[in-house]
Amino acid sequence: MSAPNSAETPQPSDATSWDDLLARGTEHIQRAFHELTAATSDYAGHSPDLIWGNLQTPAYAQEVLRMVARLHQLPDDSHAGAAERTARARYLGQDGRTYHVMLGEQALLTGIGGPEVMRAQLEHLLAALDTPGLRLGIIPARARLHVYPGDGFGIHDGTRVEVEGYRGCETISDPKRVGLFHRAFRLLQESAVYGQDARALITEALHGWQSPPGLGR
Repeated sequence: MSAPNSAETPQPSDATSWDDLLARGTEHIQRAFHELTAATSDYAGHSPDLIWGNLQTPAYAQEVLRMVARLHQLPDDSHAGAAERTARARYLGQDGRTYHVMLGEQALLTGIGGPEVMRAQLEHLLAALDTPGLRLGIIPARARLHVYPGDGFGIHDGTRVEVEGYRGCETISDPKRVGLFHRAFRLLQESAVYGQDARALITEALHGWQSPPGLGR
């Protein structure tokens, strides 16, 4: 069975729409992204300094969403929001869906929730490397870049881009602007490593989080 067409999913089209969702709490906006994930057959994304949402552990996701709630002065519903976010993982390897994701090496080092949360998160990431339908690359911190750094983004079925940051989430569907993100993704890919090289970077970061405080990171 193929994934539903993304046009069938509610698609907030401007910052106000996402702001309205966010004002209701992280659970509502994470549910919208969950629905978008269910409707997407082919995904390409870049996350420079956080672990990609579909591969986050519950503890990591809850800590990230707790930060979102604190920044935007929302009621803390991070537990419910994290449940919606981590539920996206069920679509990995299902119904022919494909995911090409690049993380910045910084994502392995950003201290979300402290060493215990990060160790569990990186162990989970290592286990996910062989997931069918998932191609996971890491852009080393010292790799030469071929495009200047920018926000994290996700391309859904080649026609819709979601860009997230402090300002909220922007949905882009204009073909010319979407094409720019395709081009950026290809240029970023030139700097990424995959397979055993990606595994080695994750393992090195994991060892750093296992070191005593103040050492290895």
